[in-house]
Formats: sequence, structure tokens, C-alpha cells
Amino acid sequence: MVLQSLITVLDDLLPQQWQLLITALLVSILLAASRRRSIISTKNHRLPPGPARLPILGNLHQMAGALPHRRLRDLARRHGPVMALRLGAVPAVVVSSASAARDVLRTHDADCCSRPDPRHAGAPPAVRWRERRRLMVAEFLSKRRVQDTWHAREAEVDKLIGRLAGAGRERPVLLEEHVFAYMDGIVGTVAFGNVYGTEHFAYKEHFHHVIDEAMVVRSSFSAEDYFPNALGRLADRLAGAAALRERVFAEFDAFFEMMLEHHLDPSRAKPDNGSGLIDVLIGLMKEHRLSRDAVKALLTNTFIGAVDTGAVTIVWAMAELVRNPSLLKKVQGEIRSMVGDDKDRVHPDDVPKLRYLKMVVMETLRLLVPREALRDMKVAGYDVPAGARVLVNAWAIGRDPASWENAEVFDPGRFEGEVGGGGGFSRARFEFLPFGAGRRMCPGIDMGVATTEFTLANLLYCFDWELPDGVGSEDVSMEEAGGLTVHKKTPLLLVPT
Repeated sequence: MVLQSLITVLDDLLPQQWQLLITALLVSILLAASRRRSIISTKNHRLPPGPARLPILGNLHQMAGALPHRRLRDLARRHGPVMALRLGAVPAVVVSSASAARDVLRTHDADCCSRPDPRHAGAPPAVRWRERRRLMVAEFLSKRRVQDTWHAREAEVDKLIGRLAGAGRERPVLLEEHVFAYMDGIVGTVAFGNVYGTEHFAYKEHFHHVIDEAMVVRSSFSAEDYFPNALGRLADRLAGAAALRERVFAEFDAFFEMMLEHHLDPSRAKPDNGSGLIDVLIGLMKEHRLSRDAVKALLTNTFIGAVDTGAVTIVWAMAELVRNPSLLKKVQGEIRSMVGDDKDRVHPDDVPKLRYLKMVVMETLRLLVPREALRDMKVAGYDVPAGARVLVNAWAIGRDPASWENAEVFDPGRFEGEVGGGGGFSRARFEFLPFGAGRRMCPGIDMGVATTEFTLANLLYCFDWELPDGVGSEDVSMEEAGGLTVHKKTPLLLVPT
């Protein structure tokens, strides 16, 4: 009762991160957590340097109240590009340079390609990861599948242009809302077939809110991430974080259960282009190669991974361009001259010709998912004990002055000469890691890049873009909000003409 009363007071006074930290401390006192032993022995290890730690909390107090990627970058500037932290009960090594990232993602890729056990519902068991990755690439993310799904991108971009033309009329529009709905339409159509866009699924609008909440849950602070024992579970339960997770993922489960039942119905009508990823997964489920829960897990990860990240990239690109009118004019000039002025919009076969647009996308992507060391290894001469979390701060590496001239300036021209061939997203280039590298490299590169380039090309071809009256380019806030992807904290209001 005393602990619950304290939590109620904390809820009124402190942000969530500090509530959970203090809750964990209170619980640790009650559980005599100070008698616990370290989960990793550091004896005889030459560990990387790092900041001083507090008992129990380790370095968590240095992460509160800030964006993690920025705070880790600031700490690395003081302690080095390979830095040891303790996040609660969890040891971690943070890598913030291209050379150290090469050690992790190439030299020792096999030693740290595991992910920590997730606290969230929806993740497939690690032992089946490789098989399911191959499945997702073959049926959803391959170059062939990208070509086969152009109909979804074209249909959704027509809807996007229509919505912007109707909503704008020289009035500001909230770009995030339009782009999020557009990305959701593409992913939903590819995953579920054309039925996703029909009146049968009025529930879809509610599902948009569930996706938003799931992104918040998966990127928010959880005591169980840092105290992976009864202490963390109790703290999350008392602070309400566990209940929120369970509610959000129960809603995901209910939505995908409904979709499965619809697609399993033998009497359902088959619309044009009606088959989707779910039909393939159902086939494997019937062959007993996938469980029902595994199918729903893969669908959950598809939506969370594709919808949010795609929309965020497009919005950041538009924000950077309106802040740099000369760059906006240059990329629009290229698109309109290459495509011509006699088309209703940009078509898929126009996109390969748009070299400067590709540079804009690459520069936008110059923007932390943890790995876990399976066995002892060395990174940049330092020991990383088995079981330690290995965090590659791709955001900091993309802004490292040692690798990039004028690293904080938005300059697409830095990618001149790299837009041909593989588009610059090389598995061997460790100063530029928007999709990661190694075995855990994002499999959605082809789908993500194709969608982003096609979308931006059409937004810039079909409309002239201005800021609302009284707002100058210097007034556009580029402040970030934390999450699995780095969102704009202030919504982007633009006038499409």
C-alpha cells in the first residue's frame, strides 16, 4: 500500500521515465536487490572506458530526460567511440564510429547477430528468425515483389494527390497525417490484398491509432528492459507499462485474427490483385510450417516496421527541402524536366532517371537497435563479454565529422557519383548505416527506397510547396521526438499548390 501510494504521487509529479526509474528503486529496496550479483563477470576483461555508475541504476540516470541517440553521442564524445555502460542490470557497449561498427557488423557479425529477448508480444522466437526472414524477403520484400506491387503504390499515390489537392486549396495541411494514411494503404494492400481498402474494414481507422500506440510502447522506457527479473516486471506492473503493452498487442491480435478469419473463409470474394502476404502465410500455416501466432507476429512486425519508418522518412525529407528553397527548386526542376509537363504524375519508369532525387533520399537517411553478444569478442581492441548488449549508434555515425564534411548540414550533393548501381546502400559502407549491415541488415531496403523515391517524386512534381503565411524557413522546427524512428516533434504544416 505504501509503495502504491508513492507511485500515485510520482504519477502527478514526474515524467514516465523517472517514474519507472524511481519505482524500480523502491521495488529494489523492498526486494533487497542490492545483494544481487552482476549478470556478467568482468574479471580479466579489458572493458571499454565509460562514465561513472550509480549503484543499481548504473548509467540510466544519464539517459533520462533526453533523446537516447543524442545523449549517447554526447557521452561518446567524452569517453570514446567504443564506450561501456551499465543500463540498470544490463551491461552495454555503445559503438559510435564507422571503424568500430565494422568490427561489430562485419568482423564479429556472427558473434552478435542475436537480439535480446523482447518484452513485447509479437516477436517470433529467435531460433526461427533466419527461416522467417527468408520467407519475408521472398514473399514481401524481394526485388520481384517490389515490381509486382507497383499497382498498390500507384493506386495509393493517386489517392494521396487527390486528398492533398482537395484539402489544401492554398491552406496548410498536416503532412504527417496524409503520408501516414498513404503508407498504411500501401502496406495494407500488399499484406492483405485490395480488401484492405474496402468498406468491409471500417475497423481500419481504429487500427491506425493502435499502430501509433504500438510504436509508443515499443520505443518507450520499460523497467523490464533494464532489470530483466522480478524487479523489472513488478515495476512495470505497478507503473502501468505492462498493462498498456498487453492492451495494445491484444488489439493487434484481435485485428489480425479478424483478417485471418476473413481470408480463411472459402466463400469470400476474390478482388482483383486480391492475394497478399497473408494468403502466403495462411498456406504455410495449413502446411504446419507456421503457427497461427507466428503469422500474426510477422504481420505485426510488417506494419510497425514499414508504415512508421516510411512515413517518417518522407516527412523529414520534405522538412529539409522547405528549409532549403534552393535545394527544393533544384530537385523539382530535375523531376519536372525529366518527366515532362504532359503527365498527370510521375510513373514508376520515370524514377530511375531522377539522380538528384536519389541523393536527397540518401541524405535524408543519414539519420539504435541493440544486439547481444553471443560470445566474448573484441571491438576496437576492447573486450565485449558474452551477454552484453551492443548498441550501434547509426545516428551518431551518420553525423561523425571524421567521416562527413559539414556533418550537420543537409547537403544531398555529398552523394554525387554514388546514386548509380546499388544506390549507395552498400553492405560494406559503415559510415552510412540507415538500414544497418550484416545478418541483421534491414531486409526492406528495396521496398523502402522504391516507395520513398516514388512518393517524394510525385509530391514534388504535382505540387508547389510553401510554408504558411508568416512562417519563414528559419522558423521550421527540426526538433526530434524519441522512438524507434526519430520523429519530428513539431508537426510539419505546408501549403500545397
